[in-house]
Amino acid sequence: MTPNAALFFAAGLGTRMAPLTEDRPKPMIEVAGKPLLHHAMDMAEGIERQVVNVHYRAGQIRDALAEDIMSSDETDQLLETGGGLRKALPLLGDGPVFTMNTDAVWKGPNPFDMLRSAWRDEMGGLLLLIDRSNARGHVGKGDFLIDENAQITPGQGLIYTGCQIIRPDRLSEVKTDAFSMWELWNRLLDERSLYGLRYTGNWCDVGRPDCIPIAEEMLRQ
Repeated sequence: MTPNAALFFAAGLGTRMAPLTEDRPKPMIEVAGKPLLHHAMDMAEGIERQVVNVHYRAGQIRDALAEDIMSSDETDQLLETGGGLRKALPLLGDGPVFTMNTDAVWKGPNPFDMLRSAWRDEMGGLLLLIDRSNARGHVGKGDFLIDENAQITPGQGLIYTGCQIIRPDRLSEVKTDAFSMWELWNRLLDERSLYGLRYTGNWCDVGRPDCIPIAEEMLRQ
């Protein structure tokens, strides 16, 4: 089943982006004259159901959405990535879904198209990863190792870009309201059904104010 729904994570507090987030949510901070949220959503053209989760200064994000884009309200409680996905499922529908963080910019192939082309029915999840040499603004040491069959395991190798296709079926097994995506990934890792795909373009993590000029320079190149 080919995914045709996407959740954009926009509910975080953006504490690493202070002081720019004192009066706006992080997804509304501009890079190259366009909010981060729109950098992400502009790549999802043609995906039938698009949902944005909201928490901090939610009204600003809702005001920026087109009429056909739905929002998943987390203003009462911040649910993290796993809990946010589970709450949005009634809006996303059945089957596998795309998810994308909204604090990065991309230059190269459309990440949704790459994931869609590589998706196979036996997969529980397909994460879009990138080599450190093609990543900008990211300070981590890497997230996953990948083998010759594209199956992944945690390790200091490729960086997770924040974009994936995931089957959300196992989310019902998690008993807490707020939880990270790792609660689902760990279950898929145990089943050997979590896969990775290398992104062939460039990507910039825009999690801190000093990352904005790095991202803008990447887009100009």
